[in-house]
Amino acid sequence: MITVVIPTVGRPTLRATLAGVGSGVPVIVVDDTRASGLSVPDHVEPDHVRVVRSGGRGPAAARNAGWRAAETPWVVFLDDDVVPSPGWAEAVWKDLVDLPEDVAGSQGRIEVPLPADRRPTDAERNTAGLADALWVTADMAYRRTVLESVGGFDERFPRAYREDADLALRVSRAGHRLVKGARVTAHPVREDGFWASVRFQRGNADDALMRRLHGPGWRTAIGGGRGRLRVHAATTAAALAALTLAAAALRKRADGWPSRRAGARLMGRAPEAGVRVVPVLAGLAGAAWAAMTAEFACRRIAPGPRTPREVWRMVVTSVVIPPVACVHRLRGEWRARR
Repeated sequence: MITVVIPTVGRPTLRATLAGVGSGVPVIVVDDTRASGLSVPDHVEPDHVRVVRSGGRGPAAARNAGWRAAETPWVVFLDDDVVPSPGWAEAVWKDLVDLPEDVAGSQGRIEVPLPADRRPTDAERNTAGLADALWVTADMAYRRTVLESVGGFDERFPRAYREDADLALRVSRAGHRLVKGARVTAHPVREDGFWASVRFQRGNADDALMRRLHGPGWRTAIGGGRGRLRVHAATTAAALAALTLAAAALRKRADGWPSRRAGARLMGRAPEAGVRVVPVLAGLAGAAWAAMTAEFACRRIAPGPRTPREVWRMVVTSVVIPPVACVHRLRGEWRARR
């Protein structure tokens, strides 16, 4: 009845994912590495796991290669870093067996285990957002006929970001329903490093494509909240204004403001207002940047563990994120319009 499709780049977590699926369900592991020869973990019985290659073209292309190689009525997509709960295969069957024909997809319930002895870090809270996200392919089943009718995943989405939301919107607009099942899949939190939140800003390019494809209301359609891009743009604009005005003030001072003041006095003019306006504007722009950056950092620090390392990471990345987000969004707009 179902085939499980798991795209992977060979992460060690694949072992736990396959173990959670069990041996009674056919599995297609899609090798999305650029090198060849991905090996299935030794303890997995090879008779129910098939490996296909997608050439390192990203998760959307990998999932397309997987479902097109399947032959069952339903295809269940899992990420290679999730752990299906005990009895998951039977729970999938119960979720799907009695669904009416107008239901095209069923999402599993995602649980993100967080530390019980402290507040979650920024990275842990980001992963925890999957528990409330709609139609994420961490555990999402689709009818194969529906995937064929809508063309599968849009391979213009190069990352594991928004490609699942795009598919869900296209399926819904084709007249199908999507529902939530009762099966449970855990998504453990992994440590992605100091700059993980900055790397995450690459998704702003994919947001540009989503707006281009689905209009300005796409966030509401997938149950998402309003992003911070406008605030990031204002923060970046304030920083650029402060730097530009400060450079102009230094240039004017180097070009001989004192002599200009003397000339202005001989002509009966008061030069001080003109001399001071540029530094004052630079200071105001700098203060605006500092206030918005501080608000962003505090917003991220407050719900976290507030350890020295986490606070330092939030301060540093809060300075870097706004301009990086804007650059990625501009890059995405350029690509989407092309």
